[in-house]
Amino acid sequence: MASDPSAIHLLEGLASTRTIRRYTDDPIPSEDLNTILWHATRAPSGSNRQPVRYLVLADGSNAITAKSILGEAFRRGWAAKIRSDGYDVGSGVDPDSPKARQARAMQEYVDNIERVPVVVLVCMVRHRDPNPYEGASVYPACQNLLLAARALGYGGALTMWHQGVEDELRQLLRIPDDVALSACITLGRPRGAHGPVRRRPVSESVFDDQWGATASWAHDPDGTRHAAGGPR
Repeated sequence: MASDPSAIHLLEGLASTRTIRRYTDDPIPSEDLNTILWHATRAPSGSNRQPVRYLVLADGSNAITAKSILGEAFRRGWAAKIRSDGYDVGSGVDPDSPKARQARAMQEYVDNIERVPVVVLVCMVRHRDPNPYEGASVYPACQNLLLAARALGYGGALTMWHQGVEDELRQLLRIPDDVALSACITLGRPRGAHGPVRRRPVSESVFDDQWGATASWAHDPDGTRHAAGGPR
């Protein structure tokens, strides 16, 4: 596949690809979808079995129905998360707090799932009973897909809220019983911008030789901006 001289550097993409939940209504041209999915299929998999399949839902009749089904599941999932993660208490009620800003973005996301240009159900054809290791053959492909979308100016969000309506999706889309629905990725042209992303300092996330031992060589590039989320 020919290279694009305007494409971003791989490391730049890794440092700036964040979850995108707000999209324009612009469709994703089939040529770009092909490029994104082609790069997704380059990902490694266990024993090189290549079990991953991508069910793309854009604007077909099944896609419209599936997005409607997903919309209800996403809204239920977010409503439960508001309560369980305390988005309606503490800093969550301060409209200027990061938590409140994220809540607004999430609410807009779930309220508009039906309008998302493309939804990709990332599936895996099983060759054995479900096991804890099968994600190793799926999630590298998901990351490839998101990075390829980033390189072309699109954004995406990987979710699992499809699980609440998996039976309905299987029936509508004729997904066989031996195929796992491993992830649901929404894609579109961002309303806003990608990174640089904010994460915890690398020195807090990387240990050397044993758990908790500081890695003297682990440090952030100059100018890195940090976030304080997650467990310490």
